[in-house]
Amino acid sequence: MSISPRPPIPSLIPESAPFTPEQRSWLNGLFAGLFGLTENITPVSTEDAAKLLASLTPGAAVPAMAPTEADEAAPWHDPAMPMPDRMKLAEGKPLSRRMMAAMAQQDCGQCGYNCKDYADALFVKSEARLNLCVPGGKETSRMLKQLYTELDGGPAASGPAPLPEAKPAPVSLPGRSRGSPVYATFLSRRRLNKPGSGKETWHIDIDLAGTGLDYVAGDSLGIFPANDLGLVDAVLVELRMPPDFPIGDRSLREELTDGVSLSPAPDMLFELISYLTGGERRQKAKQLAAGDDPDGDAASLDVLAALHKFPGLRPDPEAFIEALDPLQPRVYSIASSFRSNPGLLSLTVDAVRYEIDKRTRLGVCSTFLGGHIEPGDKMRVYIQKAQHFALPDDPSKPIIMIGPGTGIAPFRAFLQDRQATGAPGRNWLFFGHQRRDYDFFYEDELTAMRASGLLTRLTLAWSRDADEKTYVQHRMREVGRDLWAWLNDGAHIYVCGDATRMAKDVENTLIEVVAKHGGCTFGEATQFVAELKAKGRYQADVY
Repeated sequence: MSISPRPPIPSLIPESAPFTPEQRSWLNGLFAGLFGLTENITPVSTEDAAKLLASLTPGAAVPAMAPTEADEAAPWHDPAMPMPDRMKLAEGKPLSRRMMAAMAQQDCGQCGYNCKDYADALFVKSEARLNLCVPGGKETSRMLKQLYTELDGGPAASGPAPLPEAKPAPVSLPGRSRGSPVYATFLSRRRLNKPGSGKETWHIDIDLAGTGLDYVAGDSLGIFPANDLGLVDAVLVELRMPPDFPIGDRSLREELTDGVSLSPAPDMLFELISYLTGGERRQKAKQLAAGDDPDGDAASLDVLAALHKFPGLRPDPEAFIEALDPLQPRVYSIASSFRSNPGLLSLTVDAVRYEIDKRTRLGVCSTFLGGHIEPGDKMRVYIQKAQHFALPDDPSKPIIMIGPGTGIAPFRAFLQDRQATGAPGRNWLFFGHQRRDYDFFYEDELTAMRASGLLTRLTLAWSRDADEKTYVQHRMREVGRDLWAWLNDGAHIYVCGDATRMAKDVENTLIEVVAKHGGCTFGEATQFVAELKAKGRYQADVY
């Protein structure tokens, strides 16, 4: 059945609002869907819509009302949007929503909440830790610290801030949250890139026997990693501290290994350093603690680099540990189907390694999985349930999956799941990477799925095989007519991968495809994609 373009979208964003024409068109399309210009939502008056939209304009009054579902889909809930832009759009909103805008907006679950619930917990002071947002890092924790002062009588938004409804703490079953991890067994790793690749990507297998865990396609696995032991030893040498110094019921070395983060250097560490130094060094440490960058190297300072920058420190070991952030779990999309192999869980992981100042820096969990842990070793894990990333309830629905690089992980799980259940729906995968000869992950599996008919279409993009780079969004434009036909047939579309560029580029390309092949305006196409999201037919798993 063909999907007809909607009537022209009314202009709901005031011309005086501080947006570009493209942003205004995007917002008009978004809010047109939210304010009733869809077939499934009760319409509201344009006057009421304009009142709420006015709250996005800096300095506008905020209606004294609790956040609504429309508020939750506000434009700042976009992981590709820079922090300053998110905070500007959230100006004048209730404090809990501005806290939410400060977060990385990925709902990744690494903090133990989604972004909204973490913001609400901070607002009602049931959660005091401001440094739990792993993707947001220092930027988020600094903004939350600034906003948190408003809870004690600092500057507040105009209008009353609604108190989020207190929710009872859910019962945490073993292995079902970061607060109750279980021990699983590391089975094996195998390199997915062929020799000659510029990347280091691993397929990881984990044994779930004895954990009591299950999962569904779309879920993620949380892992509590350990720091590289060479880095731990280098920190101990720099501090000239005994590794067996007692910290509670653990040793200093144990705390540095899996208790605290060694990258990046937190503001609290620079505050501690300022107490231990004097003169120009103290001033510099205070500047770093305040978020300034006196020497232009703040972004590259991990704990060891900070100690190198201020040599000769002899802090109290307990004070030193207290000044560091806790080592947070990392969350990875699961790359296997429980229905296909109940005792096994697989991941697809890029090992992060890079050079700064002639020292190799390591991604904590990626290199833990890619080399530090050995087959047979135990590790603490938990299942992070997907909130809005799952196969259609109707197995006959076609699906379109867009996952370059390690973004292929959940789609391997989707395909295995559809195969195990005999789902009749068609499956189309877009995959891309740098070079076909070296970076075609799961080539044999995908080729077999294509031959069997499970994988209806496989569209590939290689960015380094020609002078002109080709990405998945370029392939989407090339096959735009077919994409539109699949959408008309009720296809669900999924995107997994980088939030800051790829996911936004894919969404913009999809809007272009809808406008071109659906015969509608850019604003109408934007509204159509917003409707896909509202109906759960456009879902993203981004990081």
